[in-house]
Parts: sequence; C-alpha cells; structure tokens
Amino acid sequence: MRAAPTILHLDMDAFYASAEQAAKPSLRGKPVVVGGLGPRGVVATASYEARRFGVHSAMPMAQARRLAPNAAYLVPRFSLYRSVSDQVMELLGRLSPLVEPLSLDEAFVDLEAGGTADDTASALAIGEQLREAIEAVTGLSGSVGLAGSKMLAKIASEEAKPDGILLIAPGTERDLLAPMPVRTLPGVGPATADHLRRAGMTTVNDLAEAGEAELVRLLGKAHGGSLHRMASGRDDRPVVAERDAKSVSVEDTFDTDLHDRVRVRSEVERLADRCVQRLRAAERSGRTVVLKVRRYDFSTLTRSETLRGPTDDPTVVREAAARLLESVDTTGGVRLLGVGVTGLADYTQEDLFAQAADERTAAGLAAAGLADRAEAGADAGTDDGRPEPGPESAEQLAARRWPAGHDVRHDTHGHGWVQGSGVGRVTVRFEEPESAPGRVRTFRIDDPALRPADPLPLVRDPVDYSSWPASLPKSRSGPVSSGGESRP
Repeated sequence: MRAAPTILHLDMDAFYASAEQAAKPSLRGKPVVVGGLGPRGVVATASYEARRFGVHSAMPMAQARRLAPNAAYLVPRFSLYRSVSDQVMELLGRLSPLVEPLSLDEAFVDLEAGGTADDTASALAIGEQLREAIEAVTGLSGSVGLAGSKMLAKIASEEAKPDGILLIAPGTERDLLAPMPVRTLPGVGPATADHLRRAGMTTVNDLAEAGEAELVRLLGKAHGGSLHRMASGRDDRPVVAERDAKSVSVEDTFDTDLHDRVRVRSEVERLADRCVQRLRAAERSGRTVVLKVRRYDFSTLTRSETLRGPTDDPTVVREAAARLLESVDTTGGVRLLGVGVTGLADYTQEDLFAQAADERTAAGLAAAGLADRAEAGADAGTDDGRPEPGPESAEQLAARRWPAGHDVRHDTHGHGWVQGSGVGRVTVRFEEPESAPGRVRTFRIDDPALRPADPLPLVRDPVDYSSWPASLPKSRSGPVSSGGESRP
C-alpha cells in the first residue's frame, strides 16, 4: 500500500457505444446498444442513454430490445475499437513504462515508475491532463481513479463514472470502503456474496469487523485471507507491464441449433481459420488446440489435443479441431462452437508436421477436382456427392454482408453506415464523424455502387501530443477531488 495515490486506473466510458455515437452524429444523445443481434446475442456495451431503460452488459439482446425497443442496435466494429484503444494506450505509455492493459478500454498505470507523479497534487494533475488528452486525440471520454493500490484505483474510477476523476487520499481508504456492498471487492461474485449475506455480512465494513479467522472459516484460507486484506484497504499487487496472453480463441453462438454434422464441421474449420488469424496477428504460435461445444441442452464439452510443437499453420489447427469434433456427440444439436489455441510461444516449430498436412489436403482436393474451390476458400457446397453444409438464407447472407452499424461507401453518396437490411434491401445513413446527421437511403443488397468500407477516424485532426506529458494543457479549473469526492 503506497503512501501516495500514484496508481492510476483508466476506464473508458461505455467504450463501444460511445465510439459508435462519436462516429455517427445521428446517434448522439440517443440510446445505443452494441452486441450480437441474433436471437441468442448478448449486449457487449450499452450507452448511458440505454442504461436508463435498464439495459446493461451481458444482458440477452432479446431482453434489451424489450426494455429499449427504440434504441439503435449495432454489430461491434472491433477494428475501430482497437485503433482507438491503440491511441489511448500510446498516451498511457508516455506517462510510465509500467502500463497494465486489462482490455481494450481499461488499464492501470504506475505514475511513480514513470516519474510523472509522486504526491496527491501531481497525481491529480496528471489524471486531469490525461482525460483532456484522450478527449483531444479520440473524441471520447474516460474516467480516472487514483489511489495507493490497484484495487482502490479501480474502485475510484468506477465511482467517478461517467467522465469523472476520483482520488482516494491516503488514510481515507477504510472510511470510503466501509459502507460499500461486498460485491465492490474483486473476487466477490454472486455466489460468494450470497454466502456472506447468509452469514450476516453485506458491507465491506462487515467483512473488516468479522476478522480474518472468520472469513477463512467461511471461504477458505486463500480466499478468506485475501478478502480480509482487501476489506481493510490493503492491496500490494504491483502494476505489471506485460500481461502475457495464455490463449487465443474464438467462438460463435448460432441463432438456431445446428444438427447437420457436415455444417458443424464446416463451422469448426471456419473458427479454426479465424483463431489462426488472431494467433498470427499477435505474432504467436501455440501447442495445444482446444475445441468447445455447447449442446442443445446447454451442456458444454471441451476437448483438447497437444501437438508435437508450436504452430500457427491453419491446416494443422483445422485438422486437430476436426479430430476433436469426432469425439463429441452432436446428435441433439449444437448452439455454440469455439476453437482455441493454448500453450503459446513466440516461435513456430518448423518440421514436417504442417507440410504433411498441407500435402494431404492438396492431394485430397485434387482427387476430388476441387482445386478451384481450395483457391477461392469456399466452404459451402461440394462436388463429391456429400450433402450441402446447411446453406444460409438470403436474409442471413445479407445480414452477414451488411451488418448493422458497419461502414459502407457508395459511388455517388460517399461514406455511410448500415441501419439495417432485409427483403433484399439494405438501408444506409450517409454521414461522417464530423458531419451533420445524414440522410437515409435504401438500395438493393447487390447494388454494384455500394460496398463495405473501413471505419473513419473519430477525430479528423487530433491534437498533437507527441511531446506529452510536458506540453499538456493546464488542469481544468474547479474544485480538487480527493478523499472520496469525485469531480466531473
């Protein structure tokens, strides 16, 4: 526990939804929900306008639609979110060599290690300036928490939301934590909270007063001891600059259960290819292939196979995933499939394993007369008498090609985004981040003048912070925030 509040936690406000509002002038100030739009989709992020209707992250999308039927429902655009995240992380990296990203929109920063803050006043000033820098570079807002530990800094940023800053001054930790519910502390989920409630503990103060021995009796030595330390405001975890990924995986939940075994295998191969793309993007390879299958009755099966050495070869991963699928009974139907790679390494095992797999695949395709299909990467329909792998309907294909919220460009009307598609049509609103709300037009889904496009930057000419933090503007005027008082 530090004597000065030099650990900073940044949490971008409703990140995905805020990025969509910044990119789409017509959605600013309106409820926006980002996530999977199928009947089994879930909410990834809801704007603060949507949260007023009770919509929140991880909620089933069908429930969100009932609560906020007039909200804009959009498919995530991860390429945009990653580019904005890179801008934010670059700013954080200028504050300190010790930056610990937790996700695209969240990170810890050790200000003391960077020499940018060593007391309450300097920590608060740099937190204010960081918020201004993020807004100038990305157009988005973030909430900042400052404290002497990671746990308290994260609690502070949560209390400061939205678009605020909160500094927990040394010596005030216990008073601030005391009235908070036990779920505030890391590691206390619904089951643990219910167990504590039955023991008469509902606030952090209850945990602190119960004593370590009682919490160990209730929750076990490791969990009980850790929880008592946190309830007392003690957390000595350091900010770790490198959080090494342990695995890379992708998964899909299907709108309707898959029963066709050929379709199931086709989806597994497609997921394996996507997994390898992520693996290569991270410049990693992996030794163990993992298959996840959630069946019609919600039972989830996991199978794994360890290879002779690390690989990032798509054929090897596809074949391993297909072998794992053979050991799983999918007769009743499949609602979710996932493929992952663990045992990550920074190199690829160069041996004959991948080459042999490539040769077997090429030989099999040549024998079936499918060389052209292999070249095109098609995955539907075969020429060797096997059944079709469950062709999608025209509406499903249109939704896949024109996802709601994604960028398009028209030869005449310019840049826009998809509002929706159906009955052979796609509706587009033509506007850009710095334009006025645009007009809406409808086209046939096969209109040759309309095509998918890359996202535009949220800020056309961002402020240059290449010499940051020395040249940052002065802190905003207003009252100083500390000891549990937040400031917008």
